[in-house]
Amino acid sequence: MKMENPTPIQWQFSERAQQLQSSAIREILKVTVRPEIISFAGGLPSPATFPVERMRAAFDTVLSKEGKVALQYGPTDGYAPLREWIAHSLSVNGAKIVPEQVLMVSGSQQGLDLLAKVLVDEGSKLLVETPSYLGALQAFSLYRPQFVSVATDDHGLLPDQVASVGQGARLLYALPNFQNPTGRTLSVDRRLALVETCARLGLPLIEDDPYGALCYRGEPLPKMVTMNPDGVIYMGSFSKVLTPGIRLGYVVAPVPLIRKLEQAKQAADLHTAQLTQMVVHEVVKDGFLTDHIPTIRKLYSDQCDAMLAALAEFFPSSVTWTKPEGGMFIWVTLPKHIDSMKLLDEAIAEHVAFVPGAPFYANAPQANTLRLSFVTVPPEKIREGVARLGKLIAAKV
Repeated sequence: MKMENPTPIQWQFSERAQQLQSSAIREILKVTVRPEIISFAGGLPSPATFPVERMRAAFDTVLSKEGKVALQYGPTDGYAPLREWIAHSLSVNGAKIVPEQVLMVSGSQQGLDLLAKVLVDEGSKLLVETPSYLGALQAFSLYRPQFVSVATDDHGLLPDQVASVGQGARLLYALPNFQNPTGRTLSVDRRLALVETCARLGLPLIEDDPYGALCYRGEPLPKMVTMNPDGVIYMGSFSKVLTPGIRLGYVVAPVPLIRKLEQAKQAADLHTAQLTQMVVHEVVKDGFLTDHIPTIRKLYSDQCDAMLAALAEFFPSSVTWTKPEGGMFIWVTLPKHIDSMKLLDEAIAEHVAFVPGAPFYANAPQANTLRLSFVTVPPEKIREGVARLGKLIAAKV
């Protein structure tokens, strides 16, 4: 039986809910699903890299051999064999990571939220790069911190700047490898200096590393967590090396912090899906990533080269951009009078999309910046899209 003429509810949202804002990237992606759009907007891995058959076989194996376990509730900290695999993979360069330091999370975005829940109070001082990952700013901002932007240059975060602003801060959030959004990489010397500075200040350092395996040449640089496991919180993900659809990430931290994160996770979702954790372990346990990751690197390297060549050909000389050595992004700086948010409207009319740079800044946004992602666009389309975008920019110079 349906009520007649019910009184409309006047929703009273909490103060925290009133702080919520949609991700600028997610809003742009609603437009980029149109097939005519050449999209450099989303930080989405290329579907060409997804090991569909390997995943299918792993699902079959797990369900046929351990189906009743996989479909049951699991422990909050995660599937023990996968946590052991992660701990072993990080125990290099003399560092010893144990499984008790590993918490499985439902995508690294949940890890950011849990860390904010247990480490951040309203008004807490948080240090972030300039610019920084939009998803982290979005996760942290819900808890009303005081963001302090740490200066960067063409080689990433400046460790000596941390000492001048770090006193009394709750944490420093950094992406040392092929940073989102700039594509910059922190050198080994800077990593050491940053770890030493944070240790001296007693400042927890969050090392967010979703792209570290995606270097185009040579071997990945050493992780900061191996330099100081007692002071660095490491965040990893299977989204960029397997598939984002499984929503599986992990946090590695000292045991007291992991236990507190585990309690926060119990209140959030009890545990990350047991089935997907078991499937991922089945996929990676015998060294699959050793052969799989180089194929991703090659694809992304070729597409990065295609975009860099197109930028050099079609963008005016007054525009500058980063030249990443891995990852998924190129950061573009336009002449100061050009607002990339307004440029986006014109670009979409020409069937090209990108992400304006302003939302990546915690403070003092620079409107003349933008982020390009090249990994889901074939080289011929990259050239076409950059040519259209370059023509629009040239008309404003």
